[in-house]
Amino acid sequence: MRILISNDDGFGKPGILLLEEIAKKIGSEVFVSAPSSNMSGAGHSLTMMTPLRINEYDDHHFSVNGTPTDSVVMALRHLMKDKPDFVFSGINNDANLSDDISYSGTVAAAMEAALFDIPAIAFSQKIDNNGEIDWEVARTYAPVALKVITEKYRFPKGILLNINFPACKVEEVKGIRVTTQGTRTIDDHVIQSVDPRGIPYYWIGPAEYRKKDDERDIGTDLGAVYHKYVSITPLSVNMTARSEMSVLGDLFS
Repeated sequence: MRILISNDDGFGKPGILLLEEIAKKIGSEVFVSAPSSNMSGAGHSLTMMTPLRINEYDDHHFSVNGTPTDSVVMALRHLMKDKPDFVFSGINNDANLSDDISYSGTVAAAMEAALFDIPAIAFSQKIDNNGEIDWEVARTYAPVALKVITEKYRFPKGILLNINFPACKVEEVKGIRVTTQGTRTIDDHVIQSVDPRGIPYYWIGPAEYRKKDDERDIGTDLGAVYHKYVSITPLSVNMTARSEMSVLGDLFS
């Protein structure tokens, strides 16, 4: 099994090193192509106005001065001679749940692979309320999920999986649940301040509510992770709102 790994935290970060360690236990050949710097929040963006440069560490490890999507494209179109059987993205430093998915470079790397019709999985480990991360839940449960997925699941065209690990001790994990994408009120805040020259600046960042998710619907990714389950959410690259086709069709008929 040939596996390509990417992420959005950047080449050499703890999460991607752990994911490579896990991948090597199930794959015969593992490649890494990841952004050279942190690209969190890059979403499914491509670099189009500046050239890309690649650092080659050996014939299986590369960093790209671009986005997670760039890294996957370069691997599939330029760096790898043969198509991978799977693309794994992550393991992200903090969860990618609910509306996070639309911003997530971790999910976007997996989405790009799905566009190439390659089975793809995004992995994220939630941090605790103190901002600390314990990788042991991901280390323990990623192989459990992967064994089932790689042996028994057949990815339909355009489908990827988003896996999130809860912020708790391994012994506190209640199991694995298949979930829907949750919803929560968008409340990301903008910090305004003034630099040493007296010029105002603004910094967009996640609001404190993300540390206090209390979603009770255990059928959603938010609820499952809150209740200390590993969440697996199937996502589709086709974003057509099919429920609205007939409604709009009637308006223009």
